[in-house]
Amino acid sequence: MTIFDILKDSAYKTEQFSQESIDRLNSKIVVKTDKKGNPYATVDCLVRKKPIVLKPEEVVRQLFIDKLLNEYGYPVSQMQLEYPVYFGREVKRADIVIMDEDRPLVPYIIIEVKKPKLKEGKEQLKSYCNSTGAPIAVWCNGEQVAYYNRKDPNYFEDIRNIPNASQTLMDIVSERWTIEDLKKNDVLQKDKISLKDKIKDLEDEVLANAGVDVFEECFKLIFAKLYDEFMSGQMPSRYLEFTNAGRTEYKLKEAIQDLFNAANKKWKGVFEENTKIMLSPSHLSICVASLQNVKLFNSNLEVVDDAFEYLMSKSSKGEKGQFFTPRYVIEMCVRMLNPQKNEKMIDTACGSSGFPVHTIFNVWDKMAEEEGRPKGELFSLDQKPLPYTEYVKENIFGIDFDEKAVRVARTLNLIAGDGHTNVLHLNTLDYDRWDETAKQEDWLRTYFEGFYRLKDLSRGKGYREFNFDIVMANPPFAGDIKETRILGKYELGKNEKGKIQNKVGRDELFIERNLDFLKPGGRMAIVLPQGRFNNSSDKYIREFIAERCRILAVVGLHGNTFKPHTGTKTSVLFVQKWDNKLCPRKDDYNIFFATQQKPGKDNSGDKIYVKQADGTNALDGHGHLIVEQDLYNHDGRTGDGIAEAFAEFAKKEGLSFFQ
Repeated sequence: MTIFDILKDSAYKTEQFSQESIDRLNSKIVVKTDKKGNPYATVDCLVRKKPIVLKPEEVVRQLFIDKLLNEYGYPVSQMQLEYPVYFGREVKRADIVIMDEDRPLVPYIIIEVKKPKLKEGKEQLKSYCNSTGAPIAVWCNGEQVAYYNRKDPNYFEDIRNIPNASQTLMDIVSERWTIEDLKKNDVLQKDKISLKDKIKDLEDEVLANAGVDVFEECFKLIFAKLYDEFMSGQMPSRYLEFTNAGRTEYKLKEAIQDLFNAANKKWKGVFEENTKIMLSPSHLSICVASLQNVKLFNSNLEVVDDAFEYLMSKSSKGEKGQFFTPRYVIEMCVRMLNPQKNEKMIDTACGSSGFPVHTIFNVWDKMAEEEGRPKGELFSLDQKPLPYTEYVKENIFGIDFDEKAVRVARTLNLIAGDGHTNVLHLNTLDYDRWDETAKQEDWLRTYFEGFYRLKDLSRGKGYREFNFDIVMANPPFAGDIKETRILGKYELGKNEKGKIQNKVGRDELFIERNLDFLKPGGRMAIVLPQGRFNNSSDKYIREFIAERCRILAVVGLHGNTFKPHTGTKTSVLFVQKWDNKLCPRKDDYNIFFATQQKPGKDNSGDKIYVKQADGTNALDGHGHLIVEQDLYNHDGRTGDGIAEAFAEFAKKEGLSFFQ
């Protein structure tokens, strides 16, 4: 019997421990049988020096004791297990306690392993530390670990690690890091904690009582930290500034404000010029401590995506029925439409700019392949060659009506595109009022470059028709448009007799509007509620599309795709506009149909990740978790999916964009 047999089907894992520690514990296991003949494992406890039964939580405790002995250098004489913590008449037991070297009766570090969930473990630790006065706390379930410094009874500040036997807490708190140090110690990869969870934790404990707009203050901190990492990426020997590093709370606030100001100067048009961080010095100190060990720049955008999706889920975005499209759905769409470096692309409801950024990454990969360059990391600190940044500047566009979403999208686009973005804050459907919007000085100061590039792509006068090669969008599909002024501009806004309807679904108008953005031969991917494909009452919409386009494909997405926000069943429609050269009109042609089988998310909306044979999460070549999906082949680690099957179909059909 091994520890893996004991941990099987439990909430405990071994990823936080070295193979040497695991081997040592396995070698000491003694298997016994109970009165009924059932086998169980025992081991001589490293501290208590007597046989104890190895249950899952005890496995983690013994491994952590081994870590304390062999990695941190603490002697057994300084450790106590099941240390009594008094709460009036009630007595609880702390799992592992390191006693103060100079005061052997005073707890120094308290370690909790019996609570397998971080939130419960942290609550237990807080009560233990407050009762005993211990300044340092650790929670671990073998898969994740979290370290805290008790600042006062209400606030526990994240720290990077615990001191070893020859260090002090100040050694840990004041340590300065370069970008290479951050890469090696990224808490998201090392401790298997997500940025979203970090922010939720901060919101529960700090931000909810700070009297500030949680979205705005978290956004400012992420913005400043992205800039800090970016600058250190350009100068690898530079020390990161987004850190407590032993500074006073007031000095820290000055430093983070300076960092934010520099970011705001470099990446204009996201925040107003004189924006201030509104968190108090003490609240800011806790937030910085929690985020300082997080590496935001990665080869994909999952890290910041999850955080922004959580922050915006409570804002107007969700009320309009539009949610962040999972990156694996976006990646499938981009691969199926196969964008090229000479093609113009727009997302007319861009949200966080997923479709534009993935289009950039896809085309950059092709450019690198043409030039014989290594692909490298895309959302990274690498400075991109001029043709790469020019491609973004001239070809990639996004529009959204939600101001918060636009600012998130501009941030990601500015950074991913090396300082260029054409993401605009406009009402896509109400294009007659764009000129009115453009007359506003503040708006024009932010968006004028992208707006004039967009105007150059219009066909004829006004903003109705454009010359885009590709449109990709997940438009809002909740709520109806009732304004006759808007409905009158659309064929789908009228009935068969040409009379304006009382109301029309927002997504219906987006279908027509998106087709207006496409030049002849252009192609579109659009996420729609499944009813548009099935309902007899929506037949006129399907006929409208078929008259103007070749229907290329319909991909049914799993019902969990947009959970936890909505369980609405959706499909992605792929079309190509009729054109004498690129897409000659046909009455009879083949259509590609597919349905997602692997959901990507569970019923609660949490992502499902690919597991290895030993039950641990598989990682891709960049160290990122791999979502279990069948939409496309993830770096050769998930097998071919729907996107690859469509590519074969497209080649057989002679579709222009796969020739």
